[in-house]
Amino acid sequence: MSRLWVTGYRSYELGVFGNEDKKLLVLKDALKKVLIGKIENGTDWLITGGQLGVEQWVIEVALTLKDDYPELKIAMMTPFAEFGNNWNEANQAQLASIMSRTDFHEPVSAQPYHSPQQLRNYQEFMLSHTDEAVMVYDLEVEGKPKYDYRAIEKFQEQHTYPLTMVDMEWLQESANEYQENLNNGSQFE
Repeated sequence: MSRLWVTGYRSYELGVFGNEDKKLLVLKDALKKVLIGKIENGTDWLITGGQLGVEQWVIEVALTLKDDYPELKIAMMTPFAEFGNNWNEANQAQLASIMSRTDFHEPVSAQPYHSPQQLRNYQEFMLSHTDEAVMVYDLEVEGKPKYDYRAIEKFQEQHTYPLTMVDMEWLQESANEYQENLNNGSQFE
């Protein structure tokens, strides 16, 4: 069994608002290619959180791959109970919909948010329950993922834990390839 943690920027950090945003189409295409590569190299569990942004988008992408890769299982682990309850109704409904389509979902802490320690415990849980990570993150464009990046770096000091970084250069190359395929008449989902 090989378990993959995928995390990264929140939607607002990438300036992605709405499901038809071209940036989102490119990002999902890049995530799809990364996931296929990981699955074909043995990943059978995708484990991620429920944050608005990369974490929810990677679940959406993984769900589209299940027909071709039925061995892939998807888990959404939220940091604490009642995660997302302070979001607007549309975002709460989106979270509930995505969560309902995963193979497994559970909060790491059974308590509602009350301390930053719950977020550190979440990182420790993700690191100890996965074999490698993919981050949509660029060291030169800081954001919330910096905390997960730092936790992974610290974990790597004592553990073999591969990290694949999907940075801005990677995303730009993906955008160029996406546009080239559109110009050549290739179809994307």
